[in-house]
Amino acid sequence: MLKLFNVNKFFGGLHAVNNVSFEVKKGSITGLIGPNGAGKTTLFNIIAGHFKLSSGKVELDGIEITNMLAHELFSKGLLRTFQIAQEFSTLTVLENLMMVPANQKGESLSNTWFNNSGVSKQEEEIRSKAVEVINFLKLSHLTQELAGNLSGGQKKLLELGRTMMVDAKIVLLDEVGAGVNRTLLNDIIEAIVRLNKEKNYTFCMIEHDMELISKLCDPVIVMAEGGILFQGTSKEVKTNEEVIEAYLGKGFQNNVYI
Repeated sequence: MLKLFNVNKFFGGLHAVNNVSFEVKKGSITGLIGPNGAGKTTLFNIIAGHFKLSSGKVELDGIEITNMLAHELFSKGLLRTFQIAQEFSTLTVLENLMMVPANQKGESLSNTWFNNSGVSKQEEEIRSKAVEVINFLKLSHLTQELAGNLSGGQKKLLELGRTMMVDAKIVLLDEVGAGVNRTLLNDIIEAIVRLNKEKNYTFCMIEHDMELISKLCDPVIVMAEGGILFQGTSKEVKTNEEVIEAYLGKGFQNNVYI
């Protein structure tokens, strides 16, 4: 689904992403881990069209998408969530979801004048889809709640819901577990698994919680100092000496999660 070929990113003299190549297979949940400063978020920003790469190539479903802008990638089915949720805080949960689909007829002034029935029909279809997503994510009790009033975990679920409002091919998840209580985290995990199994979503996720990675991801890609350090199963990652050293330093006993 997603392939990176020798991707590099320089910020002046800083080599933030160093010759990175890997692939995310269709239908997989691929983990991307590494210590702070490893280049994970920079790499996500490159893939998602927020940064231009310095050299290399990126392909989505066999088509080159190198340096495409975020809105262009959105239309091709590549979406991302953020570590800090990016909700419209003064809109309700329902309205946040209804905002997602692009090129809505109601955005055209002429349509509101001359095709009001078409606008109303499409709006009702989008509303119905949004309600379906809300129910899927077990957020029906918050349908009319302002998004700014949600907890951190509920906002992460809402971000996941926004990816469901369009035909996503692959979703980049940036630390969905960060700052989320265990009850809501279980809901997020369940939603990701269901989207993967029932709706054939492909995911690539950055995460520091190895317990979460172990539950969801195969394979796991480890970054350090801008490059790829190791790739393998979560079990292989947790017992690899290079990975343990990159996270915790020499001499650490690997009976604690990295």
